[in-house]
Amino acid sequence: MTLTRLAAGLAALLSAAALTTAEAPIEARTRAERMDRTVTIPAGTVIRVRVERGFGSDISRVEDPVSGTLARAVVVNGTALVPEGSTVHGYVSQAVRPGRVKGRGRVGVRFTRLIDARERETYSIRTRPWVAVAPATKKKDAMTIGVPAAGGAVVGGLVGGKKGAAVGALAGGGGGTAVVLATRGKDVRIGRGAVLAVRLSAPLTVHVR
Repeated sequence: MTLTRLAAGLAALLSAAALTTAEAPIEARTRAERMDRTVTIPAGTVIRVRVERGFGSDISRVEDPVSGTLARAVVVNGTALVPEGSTVHGYVSQAVRPGRVKGRGRVGVRFTRLIDARERETYSIRTRPWVAVAPATKKKDAMTIGVPAAGGAVVGGLVGGKKGAAVGALAGGGGGTAVVLATRGKDVRIGRGAVLAVRLSAPLTVHVR
């Protein structure tokens, strides 16, 4: 009787071990499948990047590095695919100083790399250029030209009557124009902590758990 019971117990143990061995690859395969599941973030999706260091048309050069972190998680269909705080790297794609006659300061950036803060996985990304342009200064320029003209008319009038007033006005106007031509327009700068709304120009496939 004792031998029979021992034999039955051994058979049960062997059966359980065989079952466990058979299930192990299935469990491992299921876990691997979960880890390898991928989701594609479509082109045109907006990612919001908080820049870590300022840049601008007067302080940056093309290809200067730019980095930041995601100010918000990247969400597709209600699922957060890339968490807030993930690191984004890129470069200055354009930096144009304003001209003396016309033109405004302009600075642009592109981003090329994203590091997932949760998985620590690095992805190559492509974004549309994000560009900032300095405000126009036409009204200010008009005032710069007009004020010296008025002053010249007053001075000319005091010197030589009506004819003097006309000459003075012309001289004053010329002085005002010279001021505008010798002075650059406004540059544009983006400060540290600014949040840029950048669009993906190509789909981005990420791994999710």
